[in-house]
Amino acid sequence: MTQHFDIIITGGGMVGAALATGLGRQGHHVALIDLAEPAPFDPHSRPDIRVSALSAGSEDYLRSLGAWTAIPAMRATPYRRLGVWDAANHPITDRLPEDLNHVEFNADDLGTSHLGHIVENSVTRLALWQTAQQQDNVTLLTGQGISSLSQNDQMATIGLEDGTQLHARLVIGADGARSQLRELAGIGTHRDQYQQQAMVMSVRYRGEPQDITWQGFYPSGPRAFLPLHGAGEQHPGETWASLVWYDSPARHEELMAMDDRELMMELRHEFPASLPKLTHIDARACFPIARQHANQYYSGRVVLAGDAAHTINPLAGQGVNLGFQDAWCLQTLLEEARLNGTDPDRQSLLAQYEQQRRPANRRMMLTMDVFYHLFSNEIPPVHLLRNLGLGAARALPFARNRVARYAMGLEEPPAFNPAQLASRLPGFDSLFGQKS
Repeated sequence: MTQHFDIIITGGGMVGAALATGLGRQGHHVALIDLAEPAPFDPHSRPDIRVSALSAGSEDYLRSLGAWTAIPAMRATPYRRLGVWDAANHPITDRLPEDLNHVEFNADDLGTSHLGHIVENSVTRLALWQTAQQQDNVTLLTGQGISSLSQNDQMATIGLEDGTQLHARLVIGADGARSQLRELAGIGTHRDQYQQQAMVMSVRYRGEPQDITWQGFYPSGPRAFLPLHGAGEQHPGETWASLVWYDSPARHEELMAMDDRELMMELRHEFPASLPKLTHIDARACFPIARQHANQYYSGRVVLAGDAAHTINPLAGQGVNLGFQDAWCLQTLLEEARLNGTDPDRQSLLAQYEQQRRPANRRMMLTMDVFYHLFSNEIPPVHLLRNLGLGAARALPFARNRVARYAMGLEEPPAFNPAQLASRLPGFDSLFGQKS
């Protein structure tokens, strides 16, 4: 069997489903391929262990697709505050003001209701899948993986495992970090494996949902708290949350081998006192973390988006937000091409997409790497530098708020003069004896 489309999308995750919805709404005839459709939402189910911090910019994009309304109707937790601090002990901190190594970003300072939402990945995907289903010109193909790719001057052809042939002018790979389409297209990657892993745990705690998410930086790696929704009638007075613990693979092997009682004791000992009183550990999993970047974003009639093009350290939960930015950019360029009567596979259009997205994605990769290396060692000058950086964010509201707006996806990254920032830090005079 042979079918013809304008655009084929491989991968029906969050980014792929967003693209299918957006391109379908523009009038493109789209095929979305994935092995399985998402499960129906069950309000009584335990939370997905994979969650994301959706920025305000991502919310705006999802709203433009008609998908956002369904997300809080299922489950989403807004957060109004974001706390960050350096939890490493070092003799040099004795000479620093006590509050220099801690900063809190607050929605009130930005004149907004919230900084973002913590949302289960399965909820976001389901909402986008439902919006894609609503488009008459979007065909959802499930139960079959792709087996082949061929390209010529007229079209690209995707072969499915059951022998079906799909033809299109353009194929978008949104099938994740291990993208099969990327491999079939012959697009290589540069990959750096980090020495740490991320251990994620779904837990319950005593109390109401909190409006703050926080991240403390320890010598062994960050530890984070992400609030979720109330646990419902089954567990009155309790709330779900996600904990993230970055550490070495050996340490995680120890933690994964513990029973719930032993692990609970470790959490109470190793996490800060600000952690709510935990009552239950529901699920746990470890994930390797790596930085990966495709050598190019397109080849012929194939173009990559989301994790198929780039993965970053999940330190600040920006991965899916970058993917949505890819989707919005590609969707916008393809709409311009449609209105101008330009073919969607035109190489200049795909080059423009890469020119816009590669620098932005590389910039975020670099930022996450700087944080990773800055907070993963105890070299005295580096220890001092990171405390001064947190102090700058705390002392200078304009700097703190611009950083927050960038993290929310509302602005490009700010650029500051380090010398000017340092001269305004509290305690700078007493520490160094003079301003510079």
